[in-house]
Amino acid sequence: MDRDRGESEDNLDYSVANVEKALHQLYYDPNIDNKNLAQKWLMQAQVSPQAWQFSWALLSPNKVPEIQYFGASALHIKISRYWNDIPSDQYETLKSQLFNQIACFASSSKIVLTRLCVALASLALNMMPERWPNAVGDMVKMFQTESSDVDGKARCMALLELLTVLPEEFQTSRLPPYRKGEVRNALAQESGAVFPLLQQLLQTDSPVFISQKALKCFSSWVQLDVPLLDCECLMQASFTSLQNAELFDTAVEALVNAISQPDAQRFLAILLNLADSAAIREMGEHRYVNTLLKLIPQVLQLQEQLRQAVQNGDMETSHGICRIAVALGENHSRALLEQVEHWQTFLALVNMIMFCTGIPGHYPVNETTSSLTLTFWYTLQDDIMSFEAEKQVVYLQVYRPVYFQLVDVLLHKAQFPSDEEYSSWSSDEKEQFRIYRVDISDTLMYVYEMLGAELLSNLYDKLGRLLTNTEQPTSWQHIEACLYGFQSIAETNDVNYSDVIPGLIGLIPRINISNVQLADTVMFTIGALAEWLADHPVMINSVLPLVLHALGNPELSISSVSTLKKICRECKYDLPPYAANIVAVSQEVLMKQIHKTSQCMWLMQALGFLLSALQVEEILRNLHSLISPYIQQLEKLADEPVVVVLQQVFQLIHKVLSKWLNDAQVVEAVCAIFEKSVKTLLDDFAPMIPQLSEMLGQMYSTIPQASALELTRQLVHIFANDPTHFVPVKALFLLVTSVTLSIFQQGPRDHPDIVDSFMQLLAQALKRKPDLFLAENCDVKALFQCGVISLKFPEAPTVKATCAFFTELLPRCREIQPIGLVVHENGKLLLQATLEAIGGQAPRSLMDHFAEILFALNKHCVTYLSIWLKEVMQQQNFPSSRLTQVQKDTFSQQILRDRVNKRRVKDIVKEFTLLCRGLHGTEYAAEY
Repeated sequence: MDRDRGESEDNLDYSVANVEKALHQLYYDPNIDNKNLAQKWLMQAQVSPQAWQFSWALLSPNKVPEIQYFGASALHIKISRYWNDIPSDQYETLKSQLFNQIACFASSSKIVLTRLCVALASLALNMMPERWPNAVGDMVKMFQTESSDVDGKARCMALLELLTVLPEEFQTSRLPPYRKGEVRNALAQESGAVFPLLQQLLQTDSPVFISQKALKCFSSWVQLDVPLLDCECLMQASFTSLQNAELFDTAVEALVNAISQPDAQRFLAILLNLADSAAIREMGEHRYVNTLLKLIPQVLQLQEQLRQAVQNGDMETSHGICRIAVALGENHSRALLEQVEHWQTFLALVNMIMFCTGIPGHYPVNETTSSLTLTFWYTLQDDIMSFEAEKQVVYLQVYRPVYFQLVDVLLHKAQFPSDEEYSSWSSDEKEQFRIYRVDISDTLMYVYEMLGAELLSNLYDKLGRLLTNTEQPTSWQHIEACLYGFQSIAETNDVNYSDVIPGLIGLIPRINISNVQLADTVMFTIGALAEWLADHPVMINSVLPLVLHALGNPELSISSVSTLKKICRECKYDLPPYAANIVAVSQEVLMKQIHKTSQCMWLMQALGFLLSALQVEEILRNLHSLISPYIQQLEKLADEPVVVVLQQVFQLIHKVLSKWLNDAQVVEAVCAIFEKSVKTLLDDFAPMIPQLSEMLGQMYSTIPQASALELTRQLVHIFANDPTHFVPVKALFLLVTSVTLSIFQQGPRDHPDIVDSFMQLLAQALKRKPDLFLAENCDVKALFQCGVISLKFPEAPTVKATCAFFTELLPRCREIQPIGLVVHENGKLLLQATLEAIGGQAPRSLMDHFAEILFALNKHCVTYLSIWLKEVMQQQNFPSSRLTQVQKDTFSQQILRDRVNKRRVKDIVKEFTLLCRGLHGTEYAAEY
């Protein structure tokens, strides 16, 4: 065998005996190298011409299942990947052989039967609809025919297996796009041969294993273009199956797939648009809505089963019923809202979902259901707010109380368990709970857009009652959850207008902080109100002592330091009266070294904001006391006395660098020091620009690092427009550009962080001082080509930064001549790389960024773009083999037509990338 694998493929002996030897080696040889060799040889065997001979022999009844499975898999590979190699006069023979083999294996090995069914499914898809017009109907008839060799139940299971894998094989098939559409339509029409059979099996007294297989088959078929109204009877049967514990999970999956299937709605929309008359359209819509309205009572009937499951701690059942209710509400809320005469029915469904949101127990230990419902509340709110003003008023009368109730439910679910219970949770459970609370926070933030100021008033009243209730002691969990609600809203929404914030600031000092989680939330809430404190400085003294006290607690490190940083940033001009105290507490904390390095850096940033608002004398005095201990440490390294703080720091760092220039960590730390200094001091940093630019150039030339590029970007951002500092900044820009270009020549793939920061630097330079690209030794063409290379990196941040570079570069085509020349000569390469990314080379999450490039090309190079688009779209299989020429031409026309509406261009690109990836109209597209 080993000798055979060393020869060329043409001479390899892919005999039955050799294949069996290789399989034995793959499964039983303990040597991993031998296993790998066997696997490689077997993969070659499967695609060889001889596979047609050995596959059938391997399916012999006297072979073990592992060997039979390989034979069936080889047949599937030959049919699915090499269909064009099969002569058309052999189609019928192949079909007959596969039917016979499936009949033989109907009562034996399940895994071999499934592979044979997949092979026959692939054959059917390649022959439909011209060469095998009634493929599905023929399959049903074939297996319904009595056979003395195979028992009825086995035939039934084999047929169901075949019908189940058929749609699944379609989803993953390699059919050309034009064929995919034809076959999809043919399959959808043939559902008429499948659904009655499934219905009959589910409504009769079939054995459980047959009913289960029938439900799986239904679940598979609804993922094709099957309208919801055609699924009515089978959905009814699925609801009935929910009462059978053995069928429950499969029935849930079938119902959720049927209700959620986006193609069902898309198919309806197409049907309605193509209808010849308003009457036909109205009738189609009426049938769709009627189906939905019939579903709601069936879902509502599950409430008793849901309550029993919750009461008995049956998480699987409550989870499944919740999935069904949420699928109906989430996917069809708009249509159901529009049925005004049935508003109470839909409201009952909404209340059922509310029950699921507030299901008793702590997530994720006691329940895992409530998190499923959160997206529904977003969807419902979006649908309500999308109606015209008059309708919106009516809906809000009904649903504002519902959303106020939702807030109460979410705050209850966000509560921590008792200290004893929480300490028993695993670290994974605690992390899941943290993420769950973040999801609740996002939901509250979104709900605030609907409920507005009244929500804050409700939260304030609730907190006030909790803190002033003397009769019944309040748990810290209730107070923490209420504060968490405030924090969630204040973090991302402007609450400066609210008249309850002064009262909230007044209540915070009254909280008895006896718990780390509560203390954290108090800190984060104060931090979220930092902007409000800047507008109401008289209230700073109410909360600042709490923050400074918390700084000394290592367990509150992140929350206390980040809150102080926010206060110092937003309120720095009102902090001079408190400066001495803040500096003293911070210095004590830093000396005790109770915080990690990252928090110490945040604390230094906070002090930087604070000191920047003081008088120069005070700045120097405080700065000296703060950093003298660190200077003394540096002094030991540099063996040099220190006199004046700032200059000495620079001199010391420069001397330390002379000894440690090849140490990447030292270089990164130095860059971090000066980046914070530049950001804080801004123009006041100006006197040090020449020295820093020279030192930075020296560092980057020795060890290129992203941190040096980040610092260069800061210098370009702040000082490039200042004529006084343009010369050193320009020299630094050209030097780091030259060094980075040499990295690209050697191969940039191992340095995605440098490429990311370099692209950000180029974008910043174009934004702040495009004249930098006029410099004689600035190789604009090389920079452009580096950008095209960087677009193909797998790291998302690098690609985003590169897209930003091009969206800044393209508008400069006219004003900066070198840029204009390079774009006109090389723009086609940029377009090609962009379309390759959209065609499937880049993640879908980046499509908006690539759309920005197309928009900029269309806006600033429209004449060239129309030519380039025509040329590149003529390439075969570009940007995807799934596209027709009509689809490519339509996309080109849409892009060229939209030179103003950027949002529209992004939508066009999203649709096009789904077509390119074969995802258009799938459940993945719905999630996108």
